[in-house]
Parts: sequence; structure tokens; C-alpha cells
Amino acid sequence: MFEIIGKIAESKIREAIQKGELKNLPGAGKPLNIDNMLFVPQEDRLAYTVMKNSGLVPSEVALKKEMDSLQKSIDECRDVIKEKALEKKLRETGIRYKIIIEKRARR
Repeated sequence: MFEIIGKIAESKIREAIQKGELKNLPGAGKPLNIDNMLFVPQEDRLAYTVMKNSGLVPSEVALKKEMDSLQKSIDECRDVIKEKALEKKLRETGIRYKIIIEKRARR
């Protein structure tokens, strides 16, 4: 039941992203305040605290930032050859991102 709801929600979010409805939201690009760890599973809280105190971010967050940066570079690129190379790197990064997300979902 929750899996279906999650898929519907993700579909709606993707639609909103494609339509540009989620651009320029307050707090966009700023770190999340994760002092309240109610959303973090109990077994992951210590790791999140250590990462936060060290200035680290989870690998999927770093990959997502890289993907956003690559997409921005592609949008601004005027060199066809460089654009193709950036698109290839974006696809590869997207695959790495999806692998991490799928592994987390299987937990």
C-alpha cells in the first residue's frame, strides 16, 4: 500500500520538476537542518550526527548536487562536443545515484 503511494508521490514530484514548479523555492540550495532526526532511522542517527559535525553529506546528496551542476553546465554550454561529454557524465552520475537510492530502498 505504502509503495503505491510512494510511487504516485514520486510521479507527481517528477511532473512538477519537469513543469518547473519547484524552482526558486525558499531555502533551495541551502543545507537542511537535520537537528530533528525523527525522519532518520534509529540505527542511522549516530552516522548522520558524525557526518553533520564533520561537514559531510550522504553520497546521494553529493551526487544530486553534481547532477544539478552538470545540468546547469549543459544548459549554458555552446560547444556541441563539450555538451555531449557533459551529457554522458550526467547519465553516468545519474546511474550511480539510482544505484544508491535502490540499495537504500531495499533495506
